Amino acid sequence: MSYPQQLRYSKEHEWLSAADNGVSTVGITEYAANALGDVVFAQLPEVGETVTAGETCGELESTKSVSDLYSPVTGEVTETNQDVVDDPSLVNSAPYEGGWLFKVRVEAEDELLSADEYKEFSGN
Repeated sequence: MSYPQQLRYSKEHEWLSAADNGVSTVGITEYAANALGDVVFAQLPEVGETVTAGETCGELESTKSVSDLYSPVTGEVTETNQDVVDDPSLVNSAPYEGGWLFKVRVEAEDELLSADEYKEFSGN
């Protein structure tokens, strides 16, 4: 299981990239993708929508279950990954690359974990 060091992580198993011009990318971790099983549907927040740290902003449906998607930060959604909407399996095959979910202009964030802290939290 990989835990890219440059990312920060939420206890709800989302990751957040460093901001580029105030905009960060959000996805779910490899740990979460494996726990979900094969993702078959992704409902992502709308561009222009305000998401709130720690609150649900969409959902991922797998062959096992439906799971809420939580935002690790508060801010305005600037982009969603249409590739994931069209091919949700990207969440499983490339959770840190092509399987990212949305981009957000960060206004505030909850306490996020480093890669090492998240690895310890997830028990791996």
